[in-house]
Amino acid sequence: MDFLSVFVIAVGLAMDAFAVSISCGFTVPSPKRWNAMKIAASFGAFQAIMPVIGWSVGRFFSSYIEAFDHWIAFILLGFIGIRMIYNAIASDKCETVADPTDLKTLLILSIATSIDALAVGVTFAFLQIHIISPVLIIGIITFLISSIGLLIGHKLGRYFEKRIEIFGGVVLIGIGIKILIEHLFF
Repeated sequence: MDFLSVFVIAVGLAMDAFAVSISCGFTVPSPKRWNAMKIAASFGAFQAIMPVIGWSVGRFFSSYIEAFDHWIAFILLGFIGIRMIYNAIASDKCETVADPTDLKTLLILSIATSIDALAVGVTFAFLQIHIISPVLIIGIITFLISSIGLLIGHKLGRYFEKRIEIFGGVVLIGIGIKILIEHLFF
């Protein structure tokens, strides 16, 4: 998989963390820089770890499903994208947490925003992608985007949250379609 595809996947995956970061931006206690770094680092780390877990599981099964792995990648990315779009549209309001820097709360938020990355890791295994570069890119992009989300949340409020999740879902669906087309026609 080329760098651009991995970059676009990383941005798509980071949209959940970005949306949650916007919410956290409302409630993050002072000092803001340290807390913003703590939240962004946690989101980035989990977004990098979860694909490794998914990749490890997927590698075990990849030899059994090589003939139709592109369909699995398409279905997984499509499902994740559709779920992100649905969740953005279905939710009536942006949920905030009292203190997103609390260790338990931060752990729950980090896991919740990185579940999609687990499925992407399985997809990477099916496509026989070396995992090191993609997870570094995913982790770094998530860290940067989450940092930006915290700043936006602090400054601009909830206006962008749903649009960002919808954009992330569309991106993941597009990557799934690209993988399917590449395997079927090239």
